[in-house]
Amino acid sequence: MIRVGVGGWTFAPWRGTFYPDGLKHDDELAYAASKLTAIEINGTFYRTQSPASFAKWRDATPEGFVFSVKGHRAIVNKKVLGEAGEALDWFFKSGIAELGPKLGPVLWQFAPFKKFDPDDFAAFLALLPESAGGLTLRHAVEVRSQSYLVPAFVALCRKHRVAIVFADSDDYPAIADVTGDFVYARLQRSREDVATGYAAKDLDAWAKRAKAWAAGGEPADLPRFGDKPARKAKREVFVFMISGAKVRAPAAATALIGRL
Repeated sequence: MIRVGVGGWTFAPWRGTFYPDGLKHDDELAYAASKLTAIEINGTFYRTQSPASFAKWRDATPEGFVFSVKGHRAIVNKKVLGEAGEALDWFFKSGIAELGPKLGPVLWQFAPFKKFDPDDFAAFLALLPESAGGLTLRHAVEVRSQSYLVPAFVALCRKHRVAIVFADSDDYPAIADVTGDFVYARLQRSREDVATGYAAKDLDAWAKRAKAWAAGGEPADLPRFGDKPARKAKREVFVFMISGAKVRAPAAATALIGRL
């Protein structure tokens, strides 16, 4: 399964460009979920949400739809990541399990100032829970410091079966090593002067890469830093159109879905 989506669903410039004129704001999630196959919830990075909110989002989306959830900044910004156990417990008890089968990966996004400390990062990965509320959890890490471009980081993530996020970005490092049983890509170069955000040839290329990941391979044209390739196995793939010209994100996502 290759899932394609955007970050969030409440964004005023999408009204009239993605959302039809006159669509009620309360119906925007349901509409977005009818056109996309996944959405990344970013609000959980800033504050915890209520169990009722997670349940409402679950019920507003069709069967087979999936949300990824971004981990709280109080966890990823801790000076000592290995001391995040209590915060992790609090985060996963906030109601996330109400998403039920629609819970996809949990994304842990680290700021550029967070440098790679092998021992501390290993301690953090060891703390990540395997389940919550009866649901199996999958974790992905997005790092934004060049200090992570080393084989040791790839090996750590592979040991813990945690996916490294591939960032198509002008600002952050790109790491395409496959380290988990799924692949997570965040494409951040959409342009407002292109109706589909990404040019047709670039969308074609991303469709090809997504299919390669899903089939168990690693695209040859993306940078990898590990000492060895990943084990070949079919994998679920998540591709999110994030950042860049956000107004074009839904168009980019639906154009990619069309190619797939």
